[in-house]
Amino acid sequence: MKTLPIAVAFGFFGAVAVTVSFSMQWPTWVMFLAWVSFYIFGKKVETSLWALLQIILGMIMAILIQLTAGGLDQLIGGLSFPVAVFLYIGSLAYFAGTKKLNNIPAWFLGLIILFGIHPPLEPLPVFKLLLPILAGFVFAWLNNKVVEMIYERQTSKPDIQ
Repeated sequence: MKTLPIAVAFGFFGAVAVTVSFSMQWPTWVMFLAWVSFYIFGKKVETSLWALLQIILGMIMAILIQLTAGGLDQLIGGLSFPVAVFLYIGSLAYFAGTKKLNNIPAWFLGLIILFGIHPPLEPLPVFKLLLPILAGFVFAWLNNKVVEMIYERQTSKPDIQ
């Protein structure tokens, strides 16, 4: 019986998240990538904010890759995109050595989101992607808080057999 309240919490927050995502016409998979990021990168507000920043930086990197490839196209043709990817992805080795921007998986999640959605390279469509990302972190945080409260309540009571 100890698992049932936790299962209900998981199901509730998942159902609410999907409902919000569908009603807002967000890409649900983007929201769930952010949700998973909360759990993978530490389940704390501070680590989540750093992961969020690096996801956003990964999205910016994807935009820069596309812009650079477009600029190089006249010079090197079909090699422009692989060269742009090489340059930017290669730069992640330098970020990996820093104290706060070293979360390479978060950078790649940003790349995945932007390349997966392929929005027009205009501020509003790109900015709109931040909403499901933020919502994913918030739903994960809320879910985690409720599960922690359930767990604390269960462990503070003696088991009745």
